[in-house]
Formats: sequence, C-alpha cells, structure tokens
Amino acid sequence: MTTIRHILFDADGVLQGFPNGFYHAAEQLLGEQTREILTLASEREHLLLAGNDDFLPVLAGVLREYGVEVPAADLYAAVWQNIEPAPASLDLVRELREAGYGVHLGTNQIRRRADHMKATLPYDDLFDVSLYSCDLGVAKPDPAFFLKAATRIGAPPAEVLFIDDHSPNVEGARSTGMAAVHWRLQEGHDVLLEQLAVHGVAPAVRGA
Repeated sequence: MTTIRHILFDADGVLQGFPNGFYHAAEQLLGEQTREILTLASEREHLLLAGNDDFLPVLAGVLREYGVEVPAADLYAAVWQNIEPAPASLDLVRELREAGYGVHLGTNQIRRRADHMKATLPYDDLFDVSLYSCDLGVAKPDPAFFLKAATRIGAPPAEVLFIDDHSPNVEGARSTGMAAVHWRLQEGHDVLLEQLAVHGVAPAVRGA
C-alpha cells in the first residue's frame, strides 16, 4: 500500500457547516417556499462552480420565478455566507500537519463565496495548498479536479487521501488513484480518526 503523505479536505460538511442547517437562516426570508427555492438555486449554483460568473444575478432570477421580493444579496448573505468552521476539524488539520503530513483544501465554490472564504476564514494560513473549483476551472466529482489538485500539491494521487461528505466526490477521487474517505461532520471526529487509521494516517498526539 502506498504511503499517504497528504490529506485533502473538502470544506462544507467536513471543515465547516451552516448553523442550524442550510435552510434555517432562509426560512425567515422565504417562509414555506424555502426548501423549493434553495434547491433550485443550488442546482443553478452548481453550473457556476468551475468559472467566474457571479451567482447573485442567478439567485435573483430564481427569486423572480417564485415572485419573492427579497433582495438576492440579503438571501445570499443569510445563507451562503453563514459559515461556521468546526473547531475539531481545524484542530485535526493542525495535528496532521504537526505529524508531518501535507494538509490541503479541495472545495467546490462559486467565485463570490470562494472570495468570501479567503477573506474571512483562516484557511490560507491553515493549509499548504488551497484548491477552489472556480480557480481550477473544474469541479468535483470530475476526475480532472483531483488530477489538477495532485499536480498543485506536487504529489502522485496515490500519496493523497481525500475527505468529503458526498459519495460521488469520493468516487471521483478514487478513480484517479487517490485514497478517499466518505465522512460528514455529524458522524463525529472519532469516526473520522478510525477511517484515517485504516489508511495508516494518524495525527500528532495532543500534549505529546
């Protein structure tokens, strides 16, 4: 088995979450149409993950379709910018770095949200390499995302372990020869540590 030397982390659902869930913050603005509107908006957002187009006009179009007069910028700020990093995940990244692993970010993000994350979250300092789909020009689960990621990291895919909360992304990584773990924040970090151990990966012991 090839030795894992690098860990590539997804963001949403692995490093960070939405306080009280994705839909909660929008309910005060959208009412009973919240899930339907956000589902359609997310589908259209997906089409922008590999480029630089602005999502706000797209979101405004969705709101018009539903006859909702809420400003797109207000809804976007309430939902897409409502990011809560998970302290235990950030601690794990630091402990893996202390143990000698390269630690990297690999996330699907539209340009507007990627710029917000870079400006407000500590990821540029936390990770050796930060890889956003809008910068790479390709989005997960396309295998090209993972091949480009490995090139940017400077390691063969077989030396990289990827962690993501969506099964298709995990399969996309595995198709390139990366090891990959399917895990969500809700499962707890003890479960993640067990899965990492299967691949011979262990963080530095706290207080050692």
